[in-house]
Amino acid sequence: MDPGHKMRIEPKNLQDYPWYLRPFFSAQRKKYGSILNSSLLWARSPKLFLGLSFLYGALDRKTSPISPALRSLIIVRVSQLNGCAFCIDLNSTILLQRGVPFSKVEELENWQKSALFSDEEKIVLEYTEAITITEKRVTEELFTRLKEFFNDDQIIELTATIAFQNMSTKFNTALDIPSQGFCFIEKKKS
Repeated sequence: MDPGHKMRIEPKNLQDYPWYLRPFFSAQRKKYGSILNSSLLWARSPKLFLGLSFLYGALDRKTSPISPALRSLIIVRVSQLNGCAFCIDLNSTILLQRGVPFSKVEELENWQKSALFSDEEKIVLEYTEAITITEKRVTEELFTRLKEFFNDDQIIELTATIAFQNMSTKFNTALDIPSQGFCFIEKKKS
């Protein structure tokens, strides 16, 4: 992160957040080495932050019918499409931690032309783009192809993950939340 970068709204001092949010911050510090700037801004409205945290936990649960790697692939692609440097940084790190090879992470922006992605991943990425890019739509033909790989409950989970990440990236880009330097991929691009 550029030390001179100013977000459009600055976080409060840590002691100014309600006591019941501090365990969330402590968990982030333990997991990532620091508190996420995005969380500090969401937490300016504690009820929104709690709701967001519980929704994220429900989407990223161990019992999800969508694999962790595929969920992370979706999240990074939405982040790329919406130009969220913070999200690309953080979620590329998670994608690599979930066992996705570095070469695949590097090729994600060009997934259509890459042989690194399976047919299942390609249909999910096409669906992700159809939801995320305003000019596109989810056509019946695309939905039919998606149903070749996923049942209705899985499609609900996929759609919710894509919608959640769109909300998150829009929040972060609107408030100009910068990368926090988690992923070496982002460091290479700088």
